[in-house]
Amino acid sequence: MPEIQLGAHTVRTHGVQVLRLHMHNWLILALIAVIEGVLNIIEPFHRFVGEDMMTDLKYPLKDNTIPFWAVPFVAVLLPLIIINIYYFIRRDVYDLHHATLGLLYSVLVTGVITDAIKDGVGRPRPDFFWRCFPDGKGVFDNVTKNVMCTGNKLVIKEGHKSFPSGHTSWSFAGLGFLALYMSGKVRAFDRKGHAAKLCIVFLPYLVAALVGVSLVDDYWHHWEDVFGGAIIGTVIATFFYLQFFPPPYDSDGWGPYAYFQVLADSQNGHQAANNNASRLTIQSLELESVYVESGHRGQLSRTNTHDASPVEE
Repeated sequence: MPEIQLGAHTVRTHGVQVLRLHMHNWLILALIAVIEGVLNIIEPFHRFVGEDMMTDLKYPLKDNTIPFWAVPFVAVLLPLIIINIYYFIRRDVYDLHHATLGLLYSVLVTGVITDAIKDGVGRPRPDFFWRCFPDGKGVFDNVTKNVMCTGNKLVIKEGHKSFPSGHTSWSFAGLGFLALYMSGKVRAFDRKGHAAKLCIVFLPYLVAALVGVSLVDDYWHHWEDVFGGAIIGTVIATFFYLQFFPPPYDSDGWGPYAYFQVLADSQNGHQAANNNASRLTIQSLELESVYVESGHRGQLSRTNTHDASPVEE
């Protein structure tokens, strides 16, 4: 395991450098956010819903136990709070930046995939009848027997977005990323048998699962919608986590790839500097040795000349 350097790379010392290096990632993330907004605006596919199909779509229309605004709080804000707390402990800007970027990519890409499928499939929600006919009086085409909704258009539009569950996919994307992040930080898979660490890993998944269960209980989704959303969120979160961090079971799973790369470059730089210094020292010693040897030879030459002079006289 490489040497741990606490406080060597902070927001103040390396923050601007890291942002510049990943500016294109943030620009693409903004583009993905725009696409997500567009997918929420466009009209979904209105699937054929015959009179005989309404039997399974007459569950009561009620509000969500977990409101829409609470999902970003659970899936995004809560993980961001924990990521920032860890930064104040470790003071590593690479961990802070990459965890934040990975989390936001996980949630937004999951949102785009989920809403694209929603708009394409157009599956009716379990409470579709009451969305379509708020007065309880069904109206159907005389020939095709397809529904002819009389309710609010926005309510009906939402009624065609059952599969997959957006609440669930967002929750599993954000909290699934948090679970992987925490498993690396506490070294849950260090092979030392500390089973209690796994409770920290499972807790975010439990919260995400309860969000999905509440949607089935509120008759906003079929169980297949929740199951599909959970798979999408979990898979996307895993891909983006592994883009920035080693697997949690790796010996270096506690830190991002970028940190170890910078540390390796720093160590290689020091080693190169030491090697250059060693070479310079050796060269200096060699030159000194040559100089001494040359001087010694010159002195011997003068001595020999002096000794030979009386003989010549």
